Amino acid sequence: MTDDAYPDPPTAVPTLSPASLKRALDAGEPVRLLDVRDRDEVEAWHIDGPTVTRTHIPYAKFMQAKVRDTVADLGQQVDGSGPITVVCGRGEASAFVAGLLEAAGIDARNLAGGMDAWARVYDAHGIDADGATVTQYQRPSSGCLAYRIQSDGECLFVDPLAAFTDRYVTDAEERGLDVVAAVDTHVHADHVSGVRDLAAATGARALVSEGAVERGLTADVETVADGEELTVGSTTVEVVALPGHTTGMTGLVVDDVLLSGDSLFLDGIARPDLQEGTELADRARELYRTLTDRLARFPDETVLAPGHYDDRATAAPDGTFTAPLGDIRERLSVFSEAEDSFVERLTGELPPEPANADRIVALNLGTETVDDEDAFELELGPNNCAAD
Repeated sequence: MTDDAYPDPPTAVPTLSPASLKRALDAGEPVRLLDVRDRDEVEAWHIDGPTVTRTHIPYAKFMQAKVRDTVADLGQQVDGSGPITVVCGRGEASAFVAGLLEAAGIDARNLAGGMDAWARVYDAHGIDADGATVTQYQRPSSGCLAYRIQSDGECLFVDPLAAFTDRYVTDAEERGLDVVAAVDTHVHADHVSGVRDLAAATGARALVSEGAVERGLTADVETVADGEELTVGSTTVEVVALPGHTTGMTGLVVDDVLLSGDSLFLDGIARPDLQEGTELADRARELYRTLTDRLARFPDETVLAPGHYDDRATAAPDGTFTAPLGDIRERLSVFSEAEDSFVERLTGELPPEPANADRIVALNLGTETVDDEDAFELELGPNNCAAD
């Protein structure tokens, strides 16, 4: 349906900005959502969280209810209490439905810009840590996390997204920071990397692991290896190999913070099946060794800062999705699981891959190119980089 196919709302419609919605979710406020997209769209990608009550009623049903004068009855089928926030793809169909509900005496508001605008929300929160300043960037629509490490007038970005290159540049300029490097922890399958764009915009070094280059990366980048040290101002950042999710998966250590990329998450572990050309069981065993052996050197007090979060994750008091490594060791089964059992589980049935994973990998390797808008469309949806 084209944008101009949606009728104007029958009455004035209150709106809720995507940024305001994220603030409500971060604050743990109850959110009552009505999603009016088609079922396949909702199942593929939706807004969720511990305090969200979500109901799916397609737009077409509200059109039928309008004709039959049963909008109020249909509105009663929306679960939860409080004002209803209506959601669609771009905010047009949802505006009309919100208007129908308002006209029927039901408190409703439209999510301005819909899921498209939700995908453009990008928040930054400082991590409570010793030493250098570490900032976590959060994209709630996909759970992608990126980082800025800064010290003495310099900064380094980790896992930047191409869609937000301008944001990183602006943030650095506003703080008087020289961007010295942009680092990818691995070849991403869920979003288009911003490492090369950010390096081109700032003159920073573009850094990837040796394993990423071995996968066929065609860009002009520098490589970093296990044990290597990067300097940001007066701070030293250590490079740590964490293979398993991919052969080139790499973490970074700054003071008491471990940026784990896609190896270990707050509520799950990486999946080992998103890289072609190597045996799945071998990568699963490598991931097991990473989690149980390579990470064993880090004390329980280490602050784990992962590459993604999902709807199960609870933010720390500082607003970041981080947690002490010891807490994660206590709640995840891998840290008490036998290797053979782990490998069997990780080579069995896994969740769906990230949407357009093969094309996104090709873009990040440089074997394909698309314009910015097409790249943005390709990465819409959940990251699905976790095995469970």
